[in-house]
Amino acid sequence: MELENALHAARALVLADLAAGNVADADIVSLVEESVAHRRWWVGQWPEGAVFVTGLVAQDVQDALLERYGRWPLCPVCTDAGDPHALDVDPELGTDPHWVCPATATSVAAVGRLGSVLGR
Repeated sequence: MELENALHAARALVLADLAAGNVADADIVSLVEESVAHRRWWVGQWPEGAVFVTGLVAQDVQDALLERYGRWPLCPVCTDAGDPHALDVDPELGTDPHWVCPATATSVAAVGRLGSVLGR
């Protein structure tokens, strides 16, 4: 049950960030579902890794979006720099993952909280 709770929480947080960026279309939500299914197997093999699943699902979705649609989420810190770039998940494998600007090392928001920064 604890593993399922971690997976459901990860799904909800990543979906909240997608909705905050107005990119939670059905085909993109399917990418979240694919990641959650993959991570379900992963945490089944390593139950102690359940605490890392939110950041991993966020990274999985980010990678899938890059391959199919482009960068996500775009950095709201460097909007005047003229070179739009995506935020990174930090830590890559750790608890309490945040979206961080790779150019300035600014922590923008916790995964699941982009709406508080983007005003949505």
